[in-house]
Amino acid sequence: MVIFTCSAQHAAVNSGQYDYGGWMPNAPTSLQLPPPTRKGTTSEATMLETFPDINTTANGMAALWLLSKQSTDFVPLGYYPEEHFTEEYPCKLIKELDGELKVLKTRIEVRDETLKVPYTYLKPDMVENSVAI
Repeated sequence: MVIFTCSAQHAAVNSGQYDYGGWMPNAPTSLQLPPPTRKGTTSEATMLETFPDINTTANGMAALWLLSKQSTDFVPLGYYPEEHFTEEYPCKLIKELDGELKVLKTRIEVRDETLKVPYTYLKPDMVENSVAI
């Protein structure tokens, strides 16, 4: 559960933040007026009055960009740069995991060929081995 939460789940909810929230109307960082309570009661002018000012928007976008970008010390899921695992059984499990991740990566790439917008956030080579902030 800890490994899943710190790797795949984190990638699923974190990696696409800027792709979605970088377009401010998708996720405004603040609202200057209350949101509408009934459909059809909003105009373009009301929306523009409601959205945050440019500085607030720029700060929110910068935060999302920083949170979404790949860290400079990125280590993909299943790679262990430091040799902590040297015993036979852990090495066997690491090899099995590597094989499963390669199969998963191939399945995702085949699926993504049919999509207009590929979903790459959970490709094993794009998922961080652990949370790195």
